Amino acid sequence: MRNWLMAAALSALMALPALAVQPDEVLDDPVLEARARAISRDLRCPVCQGESIDDSNAPISRDLRLVVRERLLAGDSDAEVVDFIVARYGEFVLFNPRAEGANLLLWLAGPGLLLIGAGQGFGHTPRPSSAPAPPAGPRAPGEARLREILRE
Repeated sequence: MRNWLMAAALSALMALPALAVQPDEVLDDPVLEARARAISRDLRCPVCQGESIDDSNAPISRDLRLVVRERLLAGDSDAEVVDFIVARYGEFVLFNPRAEGANLLLWLAGPGLLLIGAGQGFGHTPRPSSAPAPPAGPRAPGEARLREILRE
């Protein structure tokens, strides 16, 4: 029973968010802090690659969180803050890359291939034939005998 409780407690702890944002990073203005958190959730950690800078404990993520907050305090809009970070680290830091330039090909490839596949599927479906109906009488010499046997 004790092991089960330990496992349940450990699972509950693992389900909690990482809470990587340190108390000294939090802005006094709750509106600016909410904007900073929203921006941080959309930026990928350059080291961890699978986590946002809001969730990552990597030192570079801390630096990026501080930069985001500094830019917001300087009066930048959300788009200007993201552009500032992208200019230094590239579009790799965006969890949702912009649909422009070379990325446009990647955004359109999925729907395009789906349409091509659907066209191929509809092109190869059998069509109802307009061949004449088979005669109603016996088609083979043994068919009449077979019908007699089945009736008995």
